[in-house]
Amino acid sequence: MKVTIIPVTPFQQNCSLLICETTKRAAVVDPGGDIEEILRAVESQGAVLEKVFLTHGHLDHCGGTSELRQRLGIPVEGPQKEDAFWIEQLPDSCARYGLPHCDAFEPDRWLEDGDTVSFGDVRLKVRHCPGHTPGHVIFYNDEHRLAMVGDVLFQGSIGRSDFPRGDHATLVRSIRTRLWPLGDDVAFIPGHGPMSTFGEERESNPFVRDGA
Repeated sequence: MKVTIIPVTPFQQNCSLLICETTKRAAVVDPGGDIEEILRAVESQGAVLEKVFLTHGHLDHCGGTSELRQRLGIPVEGPQKEDAFWIEQLPDSCARYGLPHCDAFEPDRWLEDGDTVSFGDVRLKVRHCPGHTPGHVIFYNDEHRLAMVGDVLFQGSIGRSDFPRGDHATLVRSIRTRLWPLGDDVAFIPGHGPMSTFGEERESNPFVRDGA
């Protein structure tokens, strides 16, 4: 699996382009916007975009989803259904932040903890990690020891929990019970900022380090 990180929107959200190196089929995780830039990246890799995967329903992570699905006719999988209320208010969120309009949508498949998603020959495991939003999920590939964690965890920090239906204690519990068991060696792509590993965060992250 080849991974390209594409920062999108004024929020510089880490949109991940995942490519199966055997089949050249691809998936995009969290296409928050800047669709033309995403499509140029797909074309430059000689890949065919097959699916959209979403970690959660915030504007900067899923704002470009409806346009991408309309243009390519590809299915959308995720997040967990408790984030439906966030997706429904996407047009209002765009207006509130002064960003171009984006349409609300319904995913082709809501995801649950323990589900699997796939593209080409690649399989990703799904973990439900609420706290930042109630329906937040993360995607994990065991072979490559890599996770796409959205806004659950960052290098040296964790996601905000002051949005509607966010909860700090739930977020910390999600990190410790759904992420840490995957292994200290697992690298992760956060929704914003640089990559890190679960082990590094267990040692140094002031919010969720061991013994904090």
